[in-house]
Amino acid sequence: MVNITVNYLGELHCEAVHGPSGMRLVTDAPVDNMGKGESFSPSDLTATSLLTCILTTMGIVAGRHDIPLTGATGHVTKEMTSKGQRRIARLAVTIAVPQDLTEEQRQLMETTAHTCPVRKSLSEEIEVPMEFRWGPGAKAIIEGL
Repeated sequence: MVNITVNYLGELHCEAVHGPSGMRLVTDAPVDNMGKGESFSPSDLTATSLLTCILTTMGIVAGRHDIPLTGATGHVTKEMTSKGQRRIARLAVTIAVPQDLTEEQRQLMETTAHTCPVRKSLSEEIEVPMEFRWGPGAKAIIEGL
């Protein structure tokens, strides 16, 4: 069990405190929803949680199987609905792994990404396409996004 405390600071800003570590983060509403866009929005944190969960879980599995994953990076694009109730409609993920992995290792990493705890916790209404890039040139693709 993890406790997180959130304080409303005013002007659509909140500060969250992670109980176990004391680390803090501040959120703001996005510009298109009455905020100033001065920090991550709550829905930005959902996108961030997905991508960090994918990379962390891949790292755990890679460590168990002696698969090199250092330098892996990712990019996520969050799209909100344009009609009806405001919600996340799509989280498009690209993962780049700079090492040349075997086909079996790639499959293991892709399966791991698709089954990370955050992905499994998201509504099926949210589209989550994932693209994987492998090999030395993969990181440059992410940097170009």
